[in-house]
Amino acid sequence: MTRPTTVGPAGYTETLPCEPEMARRARRLVSAALNTWGIGEMAGAGTLIVSELVGNAVRHTPCRLIRVSVRRVTNDLVRIGVTDKSHALPKMGPAAGGDETGRGLVLIDALSHRWGYDRKRWGKTVWAELAVPPC
Repeated sequence: MTRPTTVGPAGYTETLPCEPEMARRARRLVSAALNTWGIGEMAGAGTLIVSELVGNAVRHTPCRLIRVSVRRVTNDLVRIGVTDKSHALPKMGPAAGGDETGRGLVLIDALSHRWGYDRKRWGKTVWAELAVPPC
């Protein structure tokens, strides 16, 4: 179930099974939030970023559930995050020319204003921020 936040910056979150098919639901969440905030033109980058974040959680963690969030941190910034209970931290590495995987964080780095992660006692949140273009 998607829920709007009631405290802090405007945003939406949804807890999903940690399965590849959930990337589609995560993309819909991000797209709906961006359209609600009147910045639907950012949906291409936002949905690609959340797809990569979900894919990384599915591939690199043993978690059963993930939490997807999209928050309007400020008028100029949107933060998209995926939270899991794994302590394994993301690291950007080189992908060989023929590799089919290994480019997710490179892509996130190219599409986002900045990206990073927040360690939690029980896991982490990997996030990427999009700079909202001036009106």
